[in-house]
Amino acid sequence: MLRMKLLAIVLFTAIICVTSVHAATEIICASTTSTENSGLFGHILPLFEKKTGIKVKVVARGTGAAIEMGKRGDADVAFVHAKEQELRAVQEGFFVDRHDVMYNDFVIIGPKDDFAKIKGIKSTVEAFRKISRTSQFVSRGDNSGTNAKELLIWEKAGIEPKGRKWYREVGQGMEKTQRVANEKRAYTLSDRGTWLATKDKDKLEMIVVYEGDPTLFNQYGVMVVNPEKHKHIKYKEAMEFVNWLISKEGQQAIASFKDSLGNQLFYPNAK
Repeated sequence: MLRMKLLAIVLFTAIICVTSVHAATEIICASTTSTENSGLFGHILPLFEKKTGIKVKVVARGTGAAIEMGKRGDADVAFVHAKEQELRAVQEGFFVDRHDVMYNDFVIIGPKDDFAKIKGIKSTVEAFRKISRTSQFVSRGDNSGTNAKELLIWEKAGIEPKGRKWYREVGQGMEKTQRVANEKRAYTLSDRGTWLATKDKDKLEMIVVYEGDPTLFNQYGVMVVNPEKHKHIKYKEAMEFVNWLISKEGQQAIASFKDSLGNQLFYPNAK
């Protein structure tokens, strides 16, 4: 009986230790919806977890919400795409160790017949001006990196879209925003990764009507929550994730991620 009790104590202690080790090797990554919707994390995270034993739990939000999560200490690392906001958050002391990781670009998508005649137009700004005069535009309206880029283009065009009949904010991620635009036969701004990964799956009757303007460059970055602000942050494990992303191995993993047609969705550019 005594041996049985001792064995039970040993087993219970072992379970507690294993549970503690497992808990210590999971980090929370607040990220933009495009990295999740595109399938990138499903491709690269198993590789990182196999190499390090660290599990990454992704919470996909708009970039603004992801950065706020980090500021509150509700995440260990942020992987987002609004470089000005990221640098500001670092300067304010909420994050440390920010690095460029990869890029792709934004595209304007719209109805197949492109009744606003955006194709062939000279600039993104002119495209937005023409959309405002002739059609409807669906905005994410969620303070994401895509939403921030869109609002910057409206500002350059000298147009305040909010409150206009032709402008609709959905407060949703990119994939859902595309669906609404498709239903309304409207135009929207999308990151190319999400567009390529979801257009066939969601059976969208839309096309890319404008692309290639340098204004549409889309940089992604990663940064760790400042452990001096939040003592509970798993800084060591978060830095392992950051260092893997910007390493040769991590960059190759990102470059190897492609859609079913072989299109590369993100281009590594860590320095």
